[in-house]
Amino acid sequence: MGILNLTPDSFYDGGSYKNEQDIITQVESMLNEGATFIDVGAYSSRPDADHVSEAEELARILPVVDLLINTFPNLILSIDTFRSRIAKLCIEAGASIINDISAGQLDPLMLETVGALKVPYIMMHMRGTPQNMQKHTDYNDLLKELLFYFSERMALARQHGITDIIIDPGFGFSKTREQNFELLNKLELLNITELPMLVGVSRKSMIYKTLENTPQEALNGTTVLNTVSLQKGASILRVHDVKEAMECITLITALKH
Repeated sequence: MGILNLTPDSFYDGGSYKNEQDIITQVESMLNEGATFIDVGAYSSRPDADHVSEAEELARILPVVDLLINTFPNLILSIDTFRSRIAKLCIEAGASIINDISAGQLDPLMLETVGALKVPYIMMHMRGTPQNMQKHTDYNDLLKELLFYFSERMALARQHGITDIIIDPGFGFSKTREQNFELLNKLELLNITELPMLVGVSRKSMIYKTLENTPQEALNGTTVLNTVSLQKGASILRVHDVKEAMECITLITALKH
């Protein structure tokens, strides 16, 4: 899953795409490098990111959905939003998947909306909101609490008619750096859900703070942790750097065969 951030303040590629041609060029590059789908987001969910109104998020994202669906008619487009109205309008415009960092907790209509739209739903583990999530890092047993969380959210999603669910353990969301590594170390325990698992560690602070470098220098570290994630059962890698992630997938696939 290639990442396309339409936000001016994302931690790695904020404000990178100034016009339609920049966006088309970036998406074309990711598809040529092997991306199965593209994840488009217009609300930065990094810690302490500014809140964005629904109107602004919609104004950023809907024209880009139209642009990409018209340019790449066969594109599988994932929409990174926790708002049901934006989910609905983007799916109606041709997108295929909803990727919700809150698993339906930040919009009471999200699960009902996705169920009615009959599209796949990616539910992530997070506590609180992007603005305050790093204040919610107290766990008695991190993996056990994630499994309880997913079992509850999965049951609710299925009650609303959502049948195609992907889980995302939420690296960097409501977790300290130490907890992120604990999660990765025990990641295979989440396979008990029997659902596909998406992992997004691309250029995150658990990598660059540990290596004492920057997001721009964190590609090699990302590749290492993507490899570990695949070995522990990840089905989807959400990445900024598609070519390198595809090399991980190719090599791990060869190893398993």
